[in-house]
Amino acid sequence: MNRRKFIMTSAILPFSANLGFASEGTFEITRTEAEWRAMLTDLQFAVMRNEKTERAGSSPLDKNYADGQYICRGCDLALYSSKTKFDSGTGWPSFYQSLPNAIGTKEDNTLFATRTEAHCRRCGSHLGHIFDDGPKPTGKRHCLNGVSLKFVKA
Repeated sequence: MNRRKFIMTSAILPFSANLGFASEGTFEITRTEAEWRAMLTDLQFAVMRNEKTERAGSSPLDKNYADGQYICRGCDLALYSSKTKFDSGTGWPSFYQSLPNAIGTKEDNTLFATRTEAHCRRCGSHLGHIFDDGPKPTGKRHCLNGVSLKFVKA
């Protein structure tokens, strides 16, 4: 993604409408809206359940490079290993690969483009998006919202 497109997208994200929601679909772990609201902050709920995006640079997990795993805040499923984390320069925690059977994906047609949305395969919580501009060996960049994750040291 070039710098101009990144800046434009970052400016639009907080105001974008969402056509789909993470809570749609059939998942192993389900909760009512009231149960989700009781366990999440307003920002966590907006991101994880309504597919909003946290402000770039706001997550302390972006600069965390300790050994461990990143797990879903909604259900504690292990999603990413610290071994696949890299500094993408975008202001969001980024990984080149998820753990096996950890995430689900769906097409996201918001922001006048088609992107690949990533969500927890067990509870459906929105994590972020996957782009084709990451490092080897996958060439993918899983650009995630830190509020959707918890870090567990090894």
